[in-house]
Amino acid sequence: MSPSLINTLKKHYKILSGKISSFKIEHKCPHVWYGNSYGGFFVNPDLLHPDAIVYSFGIGQDTSFDDAIIQKHNCHVHGYDPTPKSIEWIAQRSDLSPKFHFHPFGLDKETRITHFNLPKNKEHVSGSIINHQNVDENNMVEVQMKSLIDIVSENNHSYIDVLKMDIEGSEYCVIESILNSSIEIRQILLEIHERFFDNGIEKTKELLNSLHQHGYKVFGISDTLEEISFIKVSS
Repeated sequence: MSPSLINTLKKHYKILSGKISSFKIEHKCPHVWYGNSYGGFFVNPDLLHPDAIVYSFGIGQDTSFDDAIIQKHNCHVHGYDPTPKSIEWIAQRSDLSPKFHFHPFGLDKETRITHFNLPKNKEHVSGSIINHQNVDENNMVEVQMKSLIDIVSENNHSYIDVLKMDIEGSEYCVIESILNSSIEIRQILLEIHERFFDNGIEKTKELLNSLHQHGYKVFGISDTLEEISFIKVSS
């Protein structure tokens, strides 16, 4: 059995078993995979240029997406992660592009200092402000979180070309504050973490509906069905 057929069968199993939502391409446009198989997303490269503004929330210990954006378009990327392991890992990197700007705080619907749950598996990196099956709510640290509107204001940006979010389940609670802000965002790339929640599929349906209402359509879907790329097609 070929690898492609195996992947197809796995996708159908996830959907039919109710383990993951079924997405479909809603808007056809150029789409190229940026990054490795673990940390990458589909991007429409025709909308990027050297002056493009890219925000990358959720770095962990993988800058393959950010590196690819910089290498292919020579633009600046602002990376964000409040995770202690991620902050330490970035501080030890000597090979990062000067166009990659790391900020040691995370994205939330409001600016605040809050508790951040560290992963149950000590070998893992990603924590979350959301209590879910992969984090230990008895092992927390305090972290700085900021709203997108405050981050954009601090950076003196009026729009964002690409907003990437791999934020361990928090995508569901921050999306409304992002979409209801005055910030123009041309592409939104999301890793969907519905597997963390008993009602994850319902959460994803609500998230998708909100994106549709604000003029976004799906143009890229990863092989895992969890990295979903949206493009603004109407106001």
